[in-house]
Amino acid sequence: MQNKGLIKLFAVLFGLVSIYQLSFTFKNNAVESEATQIAEQKIDASAEDRSAKVNEYAARYLDSLATSKESVFLGSDYAEVKENSMKLGLDLKGGLEAILQISVKDILIGLADNSTDPTFRKALDDADEIQKNSQNTYLEDFFVAFDAIKGDKKLASPDIFATRSLVGEIDLNMSDDETKVVLEQKIDESIVSAFEVLRKRIDEFGVTSPNIQRLGNSGRVLLELPGVKDVERATDLITTTAQLEFWYGSNAQLFNQFLVDANEVLKAKEGTENADAEQATAEEEEMTEEEQAIADLTGEEDETVAENNPLLDLFVGPGFGATLAQVRVEDKEQVAKLLAMPEVRAKLPAELRYTKFVFGKVAEDSEVVDLYVLQGNRDGEPPLSGAVVTDARQTYNQANKVVVSMQMNSKGAKIWEEMTGQAYKTQGQIAVVLDNTVYSAPTASNGAIAGGSTEISGDFTLREATDLANVLRAGKLPAKADIIQSSIVGPSLGQEAIDSGTMSFGIALALVLLWMVFYYGKAGVFSDIAMLFNILLIFGILSGIGAVLTLPGIAGIVLTIGMSVDANVLIFERIREELGKGKDQKSAINDGFSNALSSILDANITTGLTALILFVFGTGPIKGFATTLLIGIGTSLFTAIFITRLLIDWYVNKGGKLDFSTGVTKNLFRNINIEFLKKRKVAYIISGALLIASLGSLFTNGLDQGIDFVGGRTTQVRFAEPVSAVEVEEALATPEVFGSASVKTVGDENNLKISTKYKINETANEVDEEVREKLYNALQPYLNGQSFEEFKDLSKADKQIGIMDQYKVSPSIADDIKQASFWAVLGSLVVVFLYILFRFKRWQFSLGAVAAVFHDVIIVLGVFSITYKFMPFSMEIDQAFIAAILTVIGYSLNDTVVVFDRIREFFNEHTSWPFTEVIDKSLSSTLSRTLNTSLTTLVVLLAIFIFGGESIRGFMFALIVGVIVGTYSSLFIATPIMYDTAKKGDAADSLKKKEEVIDETVVK
Repeated sequence: MQNKGLIKLFAVLFGLVSIYQLSFTFKNNAVESEATQIAEQKIDASAEDRSAKVNEYAARYLDSLATSKESVFLGSDYAEVKENSMKLGLDLKGGLEAILQISVKDILIGLADNSTDPTFRKALDDADEIQKNSQNTYLEDFFVAFDAIKGDKKLASPDIFATRSLVGEIDLNMSDDETKVVLEQKIDESIVSAFEVLRKRIDEFGVTSPNIQRLGNSGRVLLELPGVKDVERATDLITTTAQLEFWYGSNAQLFNQFLVDANEVLKAKEGTENADAEQATAEEEEMTEEEQAIADLTGEEDETVAENNPLLDLFVGPGFGATLAQVRVEDKEQVAKLLAMPEVRAKLPAELRYTKFVFGKVAEDSEVVDLYVLQGNRDGEPPLSGAVVTDARQTYNQANKVVVSMQMNSKGAKIWEEMTGQAYKTQGQIAVVLDNTVYSAPTASNGAIAGGSTEISGDFTLREATDLANVLRAGKLPAKADIIQSSIVGPSLGQEAIDSGTMSFGIALALVLLWMVFYYGKAGVFSDIAMLFNILLIFGILSGIGAVLTLPGIAGIVLTIGMSVDANVLIFERIREELGKGKDQKSAINDGFSNALSSILDANITTGLTALILFVFGTGPIKGFATTLLIGIGTSLFTAIFITRLLIDWYVNKGGKLDFSTGVTKNLFRNINIEFLKKRKVAYIISGALLIASLGSLFTNGLDQGIDFVGGRTTQVRFAEPVSAVEVEEALATPEVFGSASVKTVGDENNLKISTKYKINETANEVDEEVREKLYNALQPYLNGQSFEEFKDLSKADKQIGIMDQYKVSPSIADDIKQASFWAVLGSLVVVFLYILFRFKRWQFSLGAVAAVFHDVIIVLGVFSITYKFMPFSMEIDQAFIAAILTVIGYSLNDTVVVFDRIREFFNEHTSWPFTEVIDKSLSSTLSRTLNTSLTTLVVLLAIFIFGGESIRGFMFALIVGVIVGTYSSLFIATPIMYDTAKKGDAADSLKKKEEVIDETVVK
């Protein structure tokens, strides 16, 4: 091998850099462990909720260490050490992953200055409907909807987008096509603005290693907040619009007559609507003479004639100043609905016709809320908005109450001085409104306030005030942001995943290391050293590039270990063949490495292509799996081809002897001559039966589609005792709870995975809370008195009972996931077909490989369809399953390409052999490699399947089935189909054109 010195230098440098990168992870773990020990010493052992207090103290200690800038390791402070350490994903560390949909509809309404134009509004409604079954962006569907109904109306109409806010950008003379270009630009600017606002808020929140990405042009943003414990707080932070406004308060006494008139209107409306119903039930409601006599004696009145006040009856307390009245919290929506009715607003006096009715902030543990009346205007614009705020801080007022102080720019300061001066003269109030909620309505008792300083009060907790100050500093979102997909994992479940992942990794590694020594003797030891160096490089690269390690990522690394054996097996088997031909040791090693190179490259390139497609189409943990697989393929090639060669050459040059076998394996799979092609018809019958059974089950039994593909909410709940999934499902499927639900046991019988589509089209945080409340109420008989707060709290690292993780996917994004998965699988098949066509120059090879892959995929799907109803673990079809399918495709191709490469080689070496003999000999000669690699990979997969945790058991099962079927198809499907389609043509001549992949001078 040439350039040994350069390779040694690279190996040493790569190793040192990897050790350096990983050292930050070890140091960070040591610092965090020390913080926990200090916290445990400080917190009394008998303290209530000690675990939570220990975690809180440790977090404060680490925060202080990070802000101190004190050097803790190699000149780096703790914050830098933390930043350079290995990033753990949500499934290992716990936390929140969410995809937010920035409402393009809201942005369009804003650009149109809240236009009420019927054509515009109908186009928006039609776009909403189109979106339910569309893969286009909302803006594209809006354009389609508008074009379908516009008639003579233009987008640049003064009633739509030719507004004051777009003066200079859209004018009345512009065509629709020209206007669309401007709108696309404005929408993009708004989404970029929303993205930056979200980034600032997350930075203020203080999450370690957050990830925020814009997803294409759809208005979607991916957020990953690993380690965040207060998920509810984080959710509020990222979805709050933070629209801050200042309005003059009205005098509630001016509305007395209006309330009486509005109440009469509602009474009359209610009477009209109920007239027919009352007439139909009049006979039932009439009192008999006996009932009337009893009523006269007891003083009871006929309830049918009792007076009803639709509006006034909802008021439970009087108002004062700008407070119109007090209303029960549960009546808020009803009151708002009544006051928004056109016939009710028509009763407002002319001077009050633009009045805004806004509710105040609900105080903690309060059952009532204040209803304010604010001085509106024709344009609906506040005298002063939050755009003028330049700074906001949590502080305390003179009464030592928590408040948020703000500083405005010069323009805002001038308007604020005018507003407070006016309020002082009229003895009125100024309402501070955030996201359509009045937080406070102070008076300017000391006159006009100059300088632009003010504060917001509102019975804040310290945390609420801090978060409000953060979002005000970051700025408002240009439109509402709804969580359309989310995954919430508790830290205790994350720790369990780390434990199971570490165990599976260790067991799989040990088994592979022992197998290589058992099968190849001393050469296996050198292979093991290269493999350990490979693992060091994988973790070093992951840490160096800041990649996030997930549980599927660990599975990807372990799978890489199994598959990296393949390169060494290919090399060692070729060396054994050369030794069998009578060559001396050095020549055999030299030729073995050279002859194996083409197969190694082809096999890894095809696997790498499928991993690349998975990386492009996957998200979250699945992308983590693809990342580790891609890195593993690269490092495996380097260590197998170069590091193993360096070690073997070193040993041989110093006089060592290598047999590349042991006493047990010396003659294993030697001199095999199986006539595979004669057995192909039997194989076709077996495969045909399997395919028919699989397709039949797929059409009749279907698949257990997860919420990734159908939408819904899934919650994993753990109980103190085993519970019946059937009983729980019956309780949750009642109309009073969810109407329908799916409940499955996950692992132990006290773990349930509960899925429901209840209100899945509504993505607001309030609906998520409603689902949790309904779930809690229905499960109370099984919770042993656990409170609702304890049930839903995901912040505790030692939590064992209650909600352990939550997952939500809206129908719109479920459709996108389904389509992306389809294109990922189809794309991988097309890429593979083209690559094999490029490498082997005949379409028959491509057809054989793709047919085998298609065969494997159908059978894996069929196995899942047939067995999902009785398997003791989840076999849902989700994104992880698609990752498994793509991995199966890569693995199957790996096997097939090695065989095809040997067929091409034998055609060049044995020109006198018949076509059938070339193929049979090729298959027989690669059988040792095929079975060796497959068995090693299966051992690895079984280790992960058994010890790797419940969450990836279905994923591993798909891979196990895929490896078994893929090994079979590479022997009995791919090559026979290639033979049957190529035997009629001049296959031999075309196959003799040997392709040189790499200059043979590189490896000698």
